[in-house]
Amino acid sequence: MAITDLPFPMPENALLKVEGLPYPLVAAGKVREVFDMGDALLMVATDRVSAFDVVMNEGLAGKGILLTQISLYWFEQAGAVTQHHLVDDHAARIAELGKTYPELQYRSMIVKKLTPLPIEAVVRGYLSGSGWKAYKESGQLFEYTLPGDLQESSPLPQPVFTPTTKVASGHDMPIDCVDAAKLIGEELFQRVHDLSIELYNMGVERAEAADIILADTKFEFGTDAQGELYLIDEILTPDSSRYWPRESFAPGGPQPSYDKQFVRDYLESLEWDKTPPPPALPAEVLAGTLDRYIEAYTKICLFG
Repeated sequence: MAITDLPFPMPENALLKVEGLPYPLVAAGKVREVFDMGDALLMVATDRVSAFDVVMNEGLAGKGILLTQISLYWFEQAGAVTQHHLVDDHAARIAELGKTYPELQYRSMIVKKLTPLPIEAVVRGYLSGSGWKAYKESGQLFEYTLPGDLQESSPLPQPVFTPTTKVASGHDMPIDCVDAAKLIGEELFQRVHDLSIELYNMGVERAEAADIILADTKFEFGTDAQGELYLIDEILTPDSSRYWPRESFAPGGPQPSYDKQFVRDYLESLEWDKTPPPPALPAEVLAGTLDRYIEAYTKICLFG
């Protein structure tokens, strides 16, 4: 699908920093910036691109819009499974925001003020990434015993829950389920575990209909003042999930994916020590990466 065929406008230039808002900035990550609106938080997805924990100088014009629209699609689906952090009058408030800040309308979410849990909920259905590395080293997927003849990208006998700790910078680290339960409480942990598996299976079903594979994903959860649990952050986007095209799937090595792996692969071809400052990204690498995000959006949200 061409950019001009998308159901929302895409910018000509990448938005790398959000400026000029009357709301105080309360958090800024590699991609998102969060502002305090008083009764709620404004989460804005910029077009920044990071690889190996380094933010690139160039951005992908419209990437933040695509990520936000994918999240909004999934939050609508997830509402049948669990409550989430979007404010009740979300569409109306976003439309009102867009009157004054049109550049933010499609890349923003207005969300409830919640306390994030200190773990990230990772669900894996295939052996890839850090899971494959752990399996090669120990024959196990962290705490889970697996058959001994699996290859990289092999499907797992069943989805497994492999939580991680949350850190402000750098890499999150795996944590055993027992330790995660001690960290947040056994009852809350079980709810997070069960919801994460259910949400992953929801994503798998939709992905299969779109002829793609949802290999793994991560969810984040938070609680309100009464201890009620909510799904927060982004959900089932190419930045938080591994999506592979089904037509080319073949266990035995890494798979092509609908995300910034195209950028990582280019950077791996350079003599760069993966520390700032980053090298420049050629126009063809940026265009190829954006094409993958557009394809992910159209396959997940528009077709089937």
